[in-house]
Amino acid sequence: MKLKKLGRTDIDVTEICLGTMTWGVQNTEADAHNQIDYALDAGVNFMDTAEVYAIPSSPETYGKTESYIGSWFKKTGKRDRFVLATKISGGGNSWIREGNKPSRASVREAVEGSLKRLQTDYIDLYQVHYAARGHYHFGTAWKYAPHTQNQTEVLDQIEDALLGLGDMVKEGKIRQIGLSNETAWGIGQWLKLAERSDLPRVVSVQNEYSLIQRVFDLDLAELSHHEDVGLLAYSSLASGVLTGKYLDGKIPAGTRGAIQTGGLWRNNEHSEPAVRAYVELARKHGLDVAQMAIAFALIRPFMTSVIIGATSMDHLKTDIAAADLELSPEVLAEIETIYRKYPRPL
Repeated sequence: MKLKKLGRTDIDVTEICLGTMTWGVQNTEADAHNQIDYALDAGVNFMDTAEVYAIPSSPETYGKTESYIGSWFKKTGKRDRFVLATKISGGGNSWIREGNKPSRASVREAVEGSLKRLQTDYIDLYQVHYAARGHYHFGTAWKYAPHTQNQTEVLDQIEDALLGLGDMVKEGKIRQIGLSNETAWGIGQWLKLAERSDLPRVVSVQNEYSLIQRVFDLDLAELSHHEDVGLLAYSSLASGVLTGKYLDGKIPAGTRGAIQTGGLWRNNEHSEPAVRAYVELARKHGLDVAQMAIAFALIRPFMTSVIIGATSMDHLKTDIAAADLELSPEVLAEIETIYRKYPRPL
């Protein structure tokens, strides 16, 4: 398992990161512990969660995933074996601090809540889950309206949250900070404000990246290269859509599509032809399509780690094994041919 530096820090993380958002809805506490055990034995040292998990999010599932991780830490005493990442909600969920945006005060409240659930006294990477001003993630690109933003309000909110994050770093409760579901301009503002006020510098951004979602290849890749803000990619299988299991209107029992209304916005008439093409490409070369998709994400030059999430041990084993798959020049060329034909199917 390859190791990558987390931004400009001395923290080494594995190129595969264990995602956890299904723990508490689709997976039990025992499932979660088994997945952590397996990932650790496979060489994974990086685990990502969030206060809002499990997904689908609700007042009843809030914090449940962090609690499962905390019980594993308590049971095993192996907190030091993982670089642990979690996130503060970006605002909007009424049951999380009344839906308020991250601020200096709410960062403290959120961090201390996560520490308690996780049964640890520090978080390695603390991330802002999504841009409080609005963004183009979660299938909202077609409604994205940055011209409606008020720059002064946006920058004031970012700086206030950054001050709170700085407090937590000084107190040793978090080691590094990151972003999630951000834009190139947004990351740039966090970096600029941090430099101006000697506050913590963003080391990573957790955005979606897959064969059918390659927005990061453009401005974000340039920023990532010059500023050492690596990508932690989520949904490299597009919530399972890339495996082809939802083709022809199928909704297999127990899948995310079966439990979350609207959770499969990636599965539509625009993405279906691209998914069919990638499934056929994998079949043609005798590859598992999930492993092909993850292996492709792993070799992108801006990639720090690919976050994998699985609801079964078989899927987890398949996904982790993708780290050992080397795609041939022929496969890579055919991926680019498909991408040229279907560049933006979401």
